[in-house]
Amino acid sequence: MPELPFELSRRRILLAAGCLALLLFLGSKLLARPQASSSLAPPAAPPTETAAATAVVVDVVGAVRRPGLYRLDQGARIADAVSRAGGATQKADLALINLAAPLADGEQVVVPRRGTAAPGAPAAGGGSSAAGGTSTGGPVHLSTATLEQLDSLPGIGPVTAQKILDYRQKHGAFTSVDELDAVPGIGPARLDQLKDLVAP
Repeated sequence: MPELPFELSRRRILLAAGCLALLLFLGSKLLARPQASSSLAPPAAPPTETAAATAVVVDVVGAVRRPGLYRLDQGARIADAVSRAGGATQKADLALINLAAPLADGEQVVVPRRGTAAPGAPAAGGGSSAAGGTSTGGPVHLSTATLEQLDSLPGIGPVTAQKILDYRQKHGAFTSVDELDAVPGIGPARLDQLKDLVAP
């Protein structure tokens, strides 16, 4: 009879140890779940940021089949943008644009129709006169102009025109005409002369 309380307490200890083991097991399972889901969640965000950083968005207008906004890979060319817009129509004059020019984010690609001047190009027979070029063709768009179009501006030769293209390739599309001041060879006086003849 004296051994009975000892047996009971021994049973209680084993039962308590079993319950404690079960509680620890269940607790570890419950705690492990949120950690697993939280460790899976963060990798989803970086690919979106990377994709945004390696893409450019351009506006394709003019003589293309599907004008509109398009997202292309960084380093894409004007030819890629025209292709994404369904290609040029039969009325397009692709000789007036530089299809090999690299695209900048936020750039507008204008595909001219035959019989119209490219943006900023002087009209046929307008000569090299700056006034004739601007009144008929409109301002030269710094973000899309070709070397020839920039070279047609007063006081801008082929060397300075190339510097403008190099600046655009390095820094992206122009957001203001005043950015020309950062191009080597263009000072305040030349900038004042060009302000009415060019647009970002």
